[in-house]
This record gives sequence, C-alpha cells and structure tokens, in this order.
Amino acid sequence: MTTIHPVILSGGSGTRLWPLSRAALPKQLLPLASDRSLLQDTVSRLADMPEMAAPLMVCNVEHRFMIAEQMRQIDTAPHAIVLEPAGRNTAPAIAVAALMLSRANPDALMLVLPADHLIGDVAAFHAAIRTAAEAAGKGHLATFGIVAATPETGYGYIRKGAPLPGCAGAYQVAGFVEKPDLATAQQYVGSGEYFWNSGMFLFRAADFLDELQTLRPDILEASRAALDAAIPDLDFVRLDPAAFEACPSESVDYAVMEHTRRAAVVPADMAWNDIGAWSALWEVADKDAQGNATRGDVMLENACNNFVRAETRMVAMLGVSDLVVVETADVVLVANKDQVQDVKKLVDRLKAEKRCEHLVHKQVHRPWGWYEGIDEGERFQVKRIMVKPGEKLSLQMHHHRAEHWIVVSGTASVTCGEATMLLTENQSTYIPLGTTHRLENPGKVDLHMIEVQSGSYLGEDDIVRFEDIYRRS
Repeated sequence: MTTIHPVILSGGSGTRLWPLSRAALPKQLLPLASDRSLLQDTVSRLADMPEMAAPLMVCNVEHRFMIAEQMRQIDTAPHAIVLEPAGRNTAPAIAVAALMLSRANPDALMLVLPADHLIGDVAAFHAAIRTAAEAAGKGHLATFGIVAATPETGYGYIRKGAPLPGCAGAYQVAGFVEKPDLATAQQYVGSGEYFWNSGMFLFRAADFLDELQTLRPDILEASRAALDAAIPDLDFVRLDPAAFEACPSESVDYAVMEHTRRAAVVPADMAWNDIGAWSALWEVADKDAQGNATRGDVMLENACNNFVRAETRMVAMLGVSDLVVVETADVVLVANKDQVQDVKKLVDRLKAEKRCEHLVHKQVHRPWGWYEGIDEGERFQVKRIMVKPGEKLSLQMHHHRAEHWIVVSGTASVTCGEATMLLTENQSTYIPLGTTHRLENPGKVDLHMIEVQSGSYLGEDDIVRFEDIYRRS
C-alpha cells in the first residue's frame, strides 16, 4: 500500500462569508456545515483511508494556535504546521510542502486539499483519490474534475482529453478554461467533456518540483530559500519572512497545471462545494417546507427560501423571501441571495474606511483561551475573559491602563508585582497602571473572569511582554 501525504492549505480569508468569516477567524476555522469546522471536516474525511499519513498543514502565522487546537480536538497530530508570514497564493505553499516531503522521500505522494471545501459523498471522494494516486504513480500531476451538475459561471473548467493509458478512470487534460459566460457554461455541461476545476491535486513531490523548476524557477528558488531559513517555533515551522515575502504570488494553476504536459484529470461526482458564498451554504443546508435554512434562534412567519444564521440573539423575519441574514454580536448582514457574491465589496469598504469589523469578532481567540468585549465608553472598557486549564497569559505591563479582575468561575493564579495570589469565585483584585502582572489558570476547569479596564488609552497594542510561553513578540 502506497502512503499518501495530505497537504492541507489553510491560508484563505473567506471574505465572501463575512461577517462570520473574518481575517482573525476565517471560514475554514468555522463550523459552517456541521458542528466541526471546515478544516476539521477536511482532515476527518480522510481518517478511514489507511494509506493516509499525518497531514501537513500550511497556514497563516496568525491562525497557528487555533489550527493546532482544532487538530487536538479531533485527536490528530499533524506531520507539521508550516507558517506563512504572508499570503502568496497556492503555488509557493505547495512548493514548500513538496520540498519538505521530498527531503525524506522524493517519491512521496502529495494530496493537496484546500481546507474549506464540502464533500458530501466521501466514498466517491476516496475512490477518486485512489484513481489519482495511480495516475500520480505513473508520473502525472493529477487534478480532480467535478462532474458539473449545473452550468456555473463562477468556476473554472477542465476539458478532458484521451483516456490515460493503464489508468482506468483518469484522462489526459485537453485544456483549462477560465470562468465562462452562461451560454458557454451550458455548452460545456451539455458536452460531458468539461468538469469544474476543484483546486485539489495529487502528484509525487519530485514530479511537481521538476515541473516547477522548468516553468517557474523563481517560485521554487524563493520557496526553497524560505524553507532553508525556517526556524522551529514550539510545534510549528516558521518560514523565513524575507525570503517568502519575496516569492511571487501565483496560483498553482497558473504556475504549473495550465502549462505542464503531465496533467491528468480524474472526474469525480462527490457532492462537492467550495462554499464560495452564503448562497452556496443555503444550497447544501437542510431546509424546512418553505425552503428556509436556519441556524440559531430564528423565528419565521410567511417567509420562504431564506438563509438565516443567528449567532447571539433571536432573528425574526416576516413576509420575506430569497434573503440571506447573518447576525453576529457586532454586525448584521442582510442581502438578496443573488447578490451575495458582492459581499467582498463591503469588506473592501471596511478596509478603506479603516474599520475593524472585517478583522476580528467581539470574541477574540488567543492561545490561552479568548476574550470578548462587553461594554466600552470614554476611558473604560469591560471584557469577559476565558482561560483554559493549565494555560497562562504573558507576564506583561501596560503604560496607559489599570485593570480590575473579578473571578466569575474557576480558579485564578494572579501575579501582581512581587505578589502572587489565588482567587476563586466572586473574589477580585486590582492591577495598577505600570505594574507587571500575569493571569494563570491552575485548575481543571475553564476560568471565567470579568476585566474592567480604565485609562487614557485602551488599545490592545499597549502590552509590554516580559515572558510568554507562546513566544509572541
């Protein structure tokens, strides 16, 4: 049995699923279609394949602790978690993974998967992987072509060529086609010769690197330099920032797949969806008799064909249809279902206006737990803080604010200056401005606290760290 190494690409931002997906918590880390995140589902659907090795994750450096925690939650120990200092699209990310795997075994088979896809027919997915592995073993760069059920204009297409000799179920690639207009897409689907481009691949590490050397040596050189200068950081591999940021930003399709003569396509009918917009989630969700898909506290009356997601409070809708409504603690999105592809325009406006709603939620995740803004005003703000058992915040100091901590549940070990104290439920303490302090949870259950900050400046960048077990600067 030939071992296959999953390479999970988790660097996207998912702006079309705003306001739930944000830069600090993108869509692949969210439970959008099940109780697990899209990333967890991506890894878990490989669990029943004995030929699968531990996954190699490539992700944004800012998401490292959340990804490590999500893998722990599903009892998965990654082969490595590689940290990108900046987004450079898929070709450099795959190149780094291929270089890592090839140093142990140049013939290592790589299964490259985005972290944010849905696959409904897992058995068909597994069958397609095994067909693609057979093609890859013969030196081909295999991609997965999704059997097109409808004439979609939002996908690129792959045209199949002649059957691949000695590999039943795989075909040579006759060409890649950009996103077509509707009439062209209808012709593609009717012909039976075109498939949606899934962005999933399977090939030998050495074969991919050979093609990259021929087609885009600049990408290969920069990726190799970034990996050669990488440093270990806890359980992560931190790529060299200068080398990686100097790498051209290019997709693997443009860099390699559209130009190589070794491309093969494996058609797959596996209920695939790349969740590119809120309307895609409506399509795959369970619906009521009126076509409404809901999650959370939702009340509907005389409403049909809506997608409604309520995160923090009740959403009531009366006499409306074909809407997408997404409620979070700080934003409510209301859109026509046929306009949700333009959600990115709202995100672009938030960036231009230097707002923060596209960056973080009210609840902000940290490696030790999370904090959530409750209230704020002139010279004060109130936060709720959760610290996981055995975790602790950095030893730190603030120049502009003092803090009052109140334990709601659990046990807190507090360092304040030279003193250390143990606080339990309903006890509190005061951290004066300019005093070195640390918060730790020595117990077996989550620690929940209320923090009241007061001072002339309350920004998160007013933190001077002296010690930090997570090695944050």
